[in-house]
Amino acid sequence: MPMIPSHKECFNLGHIAKSKGFKGELSLFLDVDEPENYQSLDRILVDLGGVLTPFFIDSLRLKENGYADIKLEGVDNKDDSVRLSGKQVFLPLSDLPSLPDDEYYLHDLEGMEVIDDHQGSLGQVQKVLDYSNNPLLEVNEGKDEVLIPINDLFVKKVDKAKNQIFVDLPEGLADVNKA
Repeated sequence: MPMIPSHKECFNLGHIAKSKGFKGELSLFLDVDEPENYQSLDRILVDLGGVLTPFFIDSLRLKENGYADIKLEGVDNKDDSVRLSGKQVFLPLSDLPSLPDDEYYLHDLEGMEVIDDHQGSLGQVQKVLDYSNNPLLEVNEGKDEVLIPINDLFVKKVDKAKNQIFVDLPEGLADVNKA
């Protein structure tokens, strides 16, 4: 029996928005850029009280705006589907589609060295704080942590092969944003 991955080995695919009908159908919100990449899923991991629990998919039909109608094996009535409503859904990182060299997933940035055009090396990315519409790099600079917004104004290039992020920070930003 294969091991179930931990949260750290997974990415958040979305959440179960609501129960639909009386036969265990669910509405799944796919919080991803291209939901069509996930239309042939055969299973998902649902966070039930902090434990990732695998469910096999009987059927999945994409709808508009990132939603999908989904039927899971063993979820056969309204009570079962209501218990899953609101739960977060995950997939192993290995299930992510591969990206071209000039694109990256936020979790790819962890551990990379951040190099500023003016100040040189700022340290390594400890983690990515994924706030909606405003993700931040938490960079360890000696004893200090610096928060850098991940956007085109500041991040100029991500070199996955060299494990480096090149930024151009305005003067004082590294000091103002120290955590």
